Amino acid sequence: MKSEDTRIPVTLLTGFLGAGKTTLLNRILKDASSGPVAVIVNEFGEAGLDHELIEAVDDDADIMLMQSGCLCCSIRGDLSNTVFKLLVRRDKGELAFDRVVIETTGLADPGPIMQTLLVDPFLGTNTRMDGVVTVVDAVNGPATLDAQFEAVSQVALAELIVLSKTDLVPEPTVQSVTDRLRALNPTAEIHRASNSGFGPAKLWGLTAMRKNVTQQEAISWTMPQKNAPAPLNNLSGMMPAAGRAPVTTSEFSRHDTEITSISIVLDEPVDEAVFDKWFDTLITHKGRDILRVKGILFLKGLDVPFAFHGVQHIFDPPIPLTHWSGDDRRTRIVLIGRNLNRSEIQRSLELLRLGQSQSQARQMESQTHD
Repeated sequence: MKSEDTRIPVTLLTGFLGAGKTTLLNRILKDASSGPVAVIVNEFGEAGLDHELIEAVDDDADIMLMQSGCLCCSIRGDLSNTVFKLLVRRDKGELAFDRVVIETTGLADPGPIMQTLLVDPFLGTNTRMDGVVTVVDAVNGPATLDAQFEAVSQVALAELIVLSKTDLVPEPTVQSVTDRLRALNPTAEIHRASNSGFGPAKLWGLTAMRKNVTQQEAISWTMPQKNAPAPLNNLSGMMPAAGRAPVTTSEFSRHDTEITSISIVLDEPVDEAVFDKWFDTLITHKGRDILRVKGILFLKGLDVPFAFHGVQHIFDPPIPLTHWSGDDRRTRIVLIGRNLNRSEIQRSLELLRLGQSQSQARQMESQTHD
């Protein structure tokens, strides 16, 4: 019998200053369709919460209870301590929530927070990443991307990008901003906050790192979204943002030219030793420059693939995709990194291909001798 994953799902809500995170946060707290949510913010005063939503205040635990059944608390001390206190009170029946949303500061790079959720003993055991949601301002977004690498990192690490203030700029400008975001992160979904079909429910279940993920959800997690630049087939599609002349508001500091998205597709299952050697070498030499890596991995001799995910050199435990069916046994890997050398990455991919060929040759030779 499969054990149920009882870890609490955590969503990171990020976006630069003035992008509209607080507006989206208030929408989450007003909408009860996703069940009770615990929202962790840095300070209540900074969050700008709609106080009409507040039903009661628990001063001792810095918790604000909402009419929707959600609750909001400010970080006191470190993140692990804050989540620990919330879960202890939930287990005692004093609080009720099904998931946690962490609103980062506008200047925050989400990478270190994602790493904390993995390496902290308590958080790693009791929580799981459910996705990164980044809010981008259609009015000021291009200028922010030009000037602040943290904003570029927020976009590059997102599973979902919410484009706000689209009603304040002409449609061609909205489309240009959208194209720039797709170039930075081809696998992220992009939704306009003003669309009638967009709601808080769109924020949940964004990664394949969960036991009940469907096959289509896992594939979508690693594939370019609608209208995104398509990767090349059969090993690697290298998609440097620098080659797309991103829409910008200045003639300097185009930080997204530092970002490259690489999609790797291997048609046959991979020899475990070959993959481990290639991947360990890549992370050892380029770990600081790789913002994120995720994928679906088929290993030789195993019928079930694995979803894997990492931020720089810190990785989630792989998740077996037990719902996989059919003949599709392609390994899919997505790398998003900074200042990645095209020729070095290409050589490493050729080594992976060569390693596969040599492994297959040794297997055929062994079968011939038998």
